[in-house]
Amino acid sequence: MSKTVTIILGHPAKASYCRAIAESYRDGAASAGHKVHFLPLSDMKFDPILHEGYHKEQILEPDLQHAQEAIIASDHIVIIYPLWIGMMPALLKGFFERTFQRGFAYKEAKNPFEVGLLKGRSARVIITMGMPGWFFRWFYCAHSAMALKRNLLHFCGIKPVRFTYLGMVEAASENERRKWLESIRKLGRKAY
Repeated sequence: MSKTVTIILGHPAKASYCRAIAESYRDGAASAGHKVHFLPLSDMKFDPILHEGYHKEQILEPDLQHAQEAIIASDHIVIIYPLWIGMMPALLKGFFERTFQRGFAYKEAKNPFEVGLLKGRSARVIITMGMPGWFFRWFYCAHSAMALKRNLLHFCGIKPVRFTYLGMVEAASENERRKWLESIRKLGRKAY
């Protein structure tokens, strides 16, 4: 069964291994007949700063309006980014702050388990890093990944959320990188 997939590429550089990962997932998904929305944040024009917090409405730029439309149309959301000082890049955080707002991603409710407006969608988060993936997962308890899962994705109703950690990326051989891209392409085919 085909799905609609939105890929959010959170690396701020136009050329990166994260982009190669995103393109591999996109190509795999498209080859299996899935509809794909590709959102490379480095190509989008928007202010990532929520200047007045949530006290005053900040009108969404056309690229963010398009992103919301893609997310609403999606069955599956893929988020790809590098781990920088233990967290996601600021551009991706700004994208989430501007896009996943009240009224779009969540609502106010007395029951905290009934706030999510993006129910019925799953997610895959792919994180590249300089340390071994197992070290991030076990020693650091994948803290920033778990915060993304609990504090944003689950809060907005997106479940299940699965993770792929690609560690020691800069030290990896070309052969290892090609193998990773092929495994990502397979995930794309399954929209998983």
